[in-house]
Amino acid sequence: VANLSYVYNHHERELSERLTGLQHDRHDLTVAAMHTHLDHDHCLETVILKGSTAEVRQFADALVAERGVRHGQLNLIALEAEYHHAHDEHGSDHVHYRPTR
Repeated sequence: VANLSYVYNHHERELSERLTGLQHDRHDLTVAAMHTHLDHDHCLETVILKGSTAEVRQFADALVAERGVRHGQLNLIALEAEYHHAHDEHGSDHVHYRPTR
């Protein structure tokens, strides 16, 4: 799991659309995104990602490499499987993860 944060100038030609397009292209990695306006020109976005380290890193590198993106920072958090169990009456089994120690 990872947190990718970056600042960008929303006046940069079609940058907002390109960034959103990249997130949609990798919707399998993108869990959530938060967007805030810093001033008249600049926005801060934080994107929560979940996937293999290589795929997350590749996605983050591509996004931060977009012209107009500044201050990009990826924070990776290694997880380990904790246990499997079912939550509902249908017996849907799934895994819980926790940060590695």
